Amino acid sequence: MEYRALIVEDDRGIAEGLAALLERWGLRAEAVTDFRGVMADFDRVKPHIVLLDVALPFMSGYHWCAEIRRVSQVPILFISSAGDNMNIVMAVNMGGDDFIAKPFDRDVLAAKVQALLRRAYDYTAAAPVLECRGAVLDTGEGALDFCGRRIDLSRNEYRILLTLMQDKGKVVSREKLMEALWQTDAFVDENTLTVNVGRLRRKLDAAGLKDFINTKFGVGYSVTEA
Repeated sequence: MEYRALIVEDDRGIAEGLAALLERWGLRAEAVTDFRGVMADFDRVKPHIVLLDVALPFMSGYHWCAEIRRVSQVPILFISSAGDNMNIVMAVNMGGDDFIAKPFDRDVLAAKVQALLRRAYDYTAAAPVLECRGAVLDTGEGALDFCGRRIDLSRNEYRILLTLMQDKGKVVSREKLMEALWQTDAFVDENTLTVNVGRLRRKLDAAGLKDFINTKFGVGYSVTEA
């Protein structure tokens, strides 16, 4: 069964990023573009889950949540930069099922979306698998496989590789990578990141993945198919 998600988010970059993430997890995602006609898109898409921003043009996310609740009990996950208790309480009181504050961690978002789908439907999510140059990162196992061999990764190495492979073909800034490492509760500075990237590179080189991580000096790092 193909599960459908409707994204109601007026920041186009965030909406496109959310759609890409959801599709990576096996959902079909569509983002609203006419914020006067949210219910028309809801009726057309018939989503299994709605990701709903609070601050929207014309009418707030609370308004559209109430409108959806008139016709459906579909799971609604509020997404907002206003993550204070008042907004969380308001979201739940208006009929929302869960709330996540921006900026959000992708793994936390995935867990919340999958939990809501499991609660509402007979849903079993396959752990996303990322691939580049024959190297396969199993995000469920937190491990990298290449040519039939499993490459053990430390928690920091996994976080670095996950962030790079999620944005395959793009240069990921050092700042974004350091933010990813902060989620491991490790102390992170410029030197810590450099040391971790160097250690990961040596491990990948030894496994046959030569020059897997590219450096854009003064900017960051990338992984590409070429």
